Amino acid sequence: MKTTPFTETHIALGAKMHEFAGYNMPIEYSGIIDEHLTVCNAVGVFDVSHMGEFWVKGPDALEFLQQVTSNNVATLPVGKAQYTCFPNEEGGIVDDLLVYHYEPEKYLLVVNAANIEKDWNWCVSHNTVGAELENASDRMAQLAIQGPKAMEVLQKLTPVNLSEIPYYAFTTGEFAGQKDVIISNTGYTGAGGFELYFYPEAGQAIWKAIFEAGAPEGIKPIGLGARDTLRLEMGFCLYGNDLSDTTSPLEAGLGWITKFVEGKNFTSRALLEKQKAEGLKRKLIAFEMVDRGIPRHGYELVNADGEKIGEVTSGTMSPIRKIGIGMGYVQTAYTALGSEIFIDVRGRKLKAVVVKAPFRK
Repeated sequence: MKTTPFTETHIALGAKMHEFAGYNMPIEYSGIIDEHLTVCNAVGVFDVSHMGEFWVKGPDALEFLQQVTSNNVATLPVGKAQYTCFPNEEGGIVDDLLVYHYEPEKYLLVVNAANIEKDWNWCVSHNTVGAELENASDRMAQLAIQGPKAMEVLQKLTPVNLSEIPYYAFTTGEFAGQKDVIISNTGYTGAGGFELYFYPEAGQAIWKAIFEAGAPEGIKPIGLGARDTLRLEMGFCLYGNDLSDTTSPLEAGLGWITKFVEGKNFTSRALLEKQKAEGLKRKLIAFEMVDRGIPRHGYELVNADGEKIGEVTSGTMSPIRKIGIGMGYVQTAYTALGSEIFIDVRGRKLKAVVVKAPFRK
């Protein structure tokens, strides 16, 4: 298994470790619920060094990104980040990602860990305009410091005024004595906070400084288990569950990152425009349980007559709400808010209702 600059630290702290996307990663430390609540109420630190990072450079960088991503990169100013996806030729999703406009003619793409090789091959094979591509995944580490007290903790360690970095914006500066750290007001928890990108050799110094600075605020390391429950409470999609090669961005409710603007001829644009014009046969919905039970990935969604109408893509017991919550694709007739649907749990039909995400208000 691959390691991150923090793998030995996780093991020394007693984390429950497991393979994820080829990496030896911490799943939990003090327990998923405790870690989840720590992020919602205080501050927690995620090792996300397994994520992939590609540089796209040169005078053809923008043209390349306009061809391979669904969102309109032409509107992205330097210093801002954008959520987007790589559509495939069939209208599905190769991956969802963030695009950072780092400098004029220089962009950073942050992709999912499980898709690094797939995404790199996709970018290289679709680079018909001669943009300069660099896979920097092994030369970049990342920590996500999330929670309402994240800014207070991190501000002790940098001369950069963090309050001046808006949501989905970033800057590069000194942090914990380390130079050239990307400080980004982004995250996957809905609890606020920052993501830091830096050279792997700076990792231990940065980790140590953050935990010393955060001790008065009760800072804790957080595993991938709580990362999943936190993102699900916000209704954020996870690639491999809610997004895949066979789900379109329109079906996934990502029409807002699919821009049919003039001159942007991204992969499968015509197909997705046709899908939009003709109407969708299924959509991704959020639902919460009425009956007691926990929906799980792969469970069938059925109507009152027991007929299959879809499938659960993500589900858990909400640590905040204390009820079962989930997401799944269903036939369009069952997508209206308030619609009653049922989850088939080992032959038992448990009632749920379609709601608007996020679940955590």
